[in-house]
Amino acid sequence: MDAYEAIVSKRDTREYEPQPISAEHLRRIAQAGRMAGSSKDEQPIRLLLLTEPDDKAAIAQCGDFAEHLPGSPLVVIVVRLGDSRPFDAGRAAQNMMVAAHADGIASCPVGIQHDDCAREVLGLPSEATVAMAITFGYPTGGRAQGRGSRRIDLESFVRLGRWDGPAGL
Repeated sequence: MDAYEAIVSKRDTREYEPQPISAEHLRRIAQAGRMAGSSKDEQPIRLLLLTEPDDKAAIAQCGDFAEHLPGSPLVVIVVRLGDSRPFDAGRAAQNMMVAAHADGIASCPVGIQHDDCAREVLGLPSEATVAMAITFGYPTGGRAQGRGSRRIDLESFVRLGRWDGPAGL
């Protein structure tokens, strides 16, 4: 699958087969995150990989909409160091999700709203913040299943020059 196809066909998926992510795929996912650019090339993002059921259940308690998190074979915690920008975390997250999708692995970003809870569960230092969790797994039934929502059309998504400018391309 080429990069464009991986981007436009990726769907957030919350149900996975129980099999663990292979070591090769795990390495590719982490490498894709590592290779994301960052502001001023500061490289302020780190990853925590959770595979143990108790660890996944504990971090799920730190998110308001994370009930599906323990059911995934792999949870990647994207950690921001210092006063880094959320944008850098988003770049790493998207790289990992698109690379995984190209390898047949589904994923879904999960917000972790309770920072103090996450710091305690993960043993993070005070200067670290969980940007998000991402669930990964081989999709149930062999293919990623989104919720069926259609994307807005390109004409509504794009404006030329100014907000009140012409719509579309």
